[in-house]
Amino acid sequence: MVTLALFRAYRRFVLVLYQFFPLIVGYLRDRHRFILFGPGRRVTPERRRKRAQRLLDALLTLGPTFIKLGQLLSSRPDVLPPEYIDVLSQLQDRVPPAPWPGAKHVIEQELGPVDEQFDDFDTEAISGASLGQVYKAVVDDEPVAVKVRRPRIESLVEADLRVIRWLLPVVIYFVGETRSFSLRNLADEFAETIRQEMDYEREAEMLEEIRANFEGADGIRIPRLIHSHSTRRVMTMEFVDGVKITDVDELDTMGVDRSKLAYNLEWFYFQMIVGDGVFHADPHPGNLAVQSDGTIVFYDFGMSGRVDPYIQDRIIEFYIGIVNQDIDGILDALTAMGTLSPDADRDTMGQIMELAIQDFRGEEIETYRVQQIVQQVEDTIYEFPFRLPRNLALVLRVATVVEGVCVTLDPDFDFVVVATDYLTEQGYREESIREFLDQTRTQVQDAALASLRIPPTLERTLNRAERGNLQVRADIRDSQDIYERLAGRIILGLFLSATVLATAYLYPIDLRAAAIAGLLGVATIGLLYRSFRESRGLRAQPQFTRQALRERRREE
Repeated sequence: MVTLALFRAYRRFVLVLYQFFPLIVGYLRDRHRFILFGPGRRVTPERRRKRAQRLLDALLTLGPTFIKLGQLLSSRPDVLPPEYIDVLSQLQDRVPPAPWPGAKHVIEQELGPVDEQFDDFDTEAISGASLGQVYKAVVDDEPVAVKVRRPRIESLVEADLRVIRWLLPVVIYFVGETRSFSLRNLADEFAETIRQEMDYEREAEMLEEIRANFEGADGIRIPRLIHSHSTRRVMTMEFVDGVKITDVDELDTMGVDRSKLAYNLEWFYFQMIVGDGVFHADPHPGNLAVQSDGTIVFYDFGMSGRVDPYIQDRIIEFYIGIVNQDIDGILDALTAMGTLSPDADRDTMGQIMELAIQDFRGEEIETYRVQQIVQQVEDTIYEFPFRLPRNLALVLRVATVVEGVCVTLDPDFDFVVVATDYLTEQGYREESIREFLDQTRTQVQDAALASLRIPPTLERTLNRAERGNLQVRADIRDSQDIYERLAGRIILGLFLSATVLATAYLYPIDLRAAAIAGLLGVATIGLLYRSFRESRGLRAQPQFTRQALRERRREE
């Protein structure tokens, strides 16, 4: 059995390499025009777009696992350039359903004979996806939707995941440190996500938990699970019909307020991510429907996620920063989440955040400002300090897709308005203002006490200085060994100077001694070069963000 699985993985490996070979050659030629040598090539946006289309075709050819991988890549700007993100975002998880006999075999393995378990069963699938397909049936005179895992999909997915693990070290070898961090997280996240999506028992648990969180809420409906007809490979829910959420013509015919619909959709996702910590993570239009009264119906909870309390708090800080246009607060929240590197250029990042907030609000952005920022980052775009930890990738995917759906519903949709209303109604903004006032009050009290202590202290210090009895002691914290490295370089520089002088002095007297001194000089040059290459300049890591200061105060 193990041998068969390995054989299947090797066969898939060859097929994957065949599909990706043109892209690999193109990427290698970007580094060296003649692959092994020669100057690099400048890659234009148009060339990137053509390659992205070729990548899309390869993913579709390789089948279910790679379709899912493409969907995940489309939400990862820390891994791929914008042109790839734009092209891959067109990739929908819609493929022709498997033949009915294979699906029937899965149902009967899990539940028993179809005719005995269901009053009626339509063998024409109403939707097909890469990992499963959905049929309409009847149970106890109630219409239901039956989701069935594709036959033999498990072995194909496991073989493809093994191929991805084999390819990952090769890909990481050619990318920078920041993107290798993101790629490792992406591979781990993808393996976990696709296995979870094939497990319908987990999907049922997530559906029921999210449904319970919205119990009694207006404007949202989540299908009820039919436990008696649900297993790990088959999931049965009540059938809830509706119009696709992006079918704007039909929505207008029904008289649905599209602006209110967009507002409600964003609000529900705020509640799931910020309020409840468990959320539906696949909000593409095929999984969202609208009923005649404007109620939003959520389908397919196979891709769903959780947000731990620490990240929830940081997301709240991030949104409060956006609402208040507090750029430092936004950057501190991104740093605390691990999304922004601590040694990022805060000035440049601050300018980018200002433009992003303007864009959120639909405000006009000055062209010269965009050009100025592009010039600052275009030469280092692949070393950009953004990275996505695993627990934030799904959140970013949701935010991106939901924003697209909302703008389709309402071209004037303002995300910041929804964020402001939600944070205000839930009391998060008041809490932030209260914390700010408490910090300000403490600072004022400290300043008042200091104003009373300073005059006598200053008088004593001046008296000691006048008597010539003043001593100053300074302790320098050097957590990154910057001064130690500087001292080492100075010593190596002095030694290099000494070897040069010794070589010049000994050359006419003793050629052997001069050669030894010269070799020592060459070795010293090597050590100096290595020192500068390893550190690439001396840069101190920022130690003082708001989050760090708050934690330090709590420790004190």
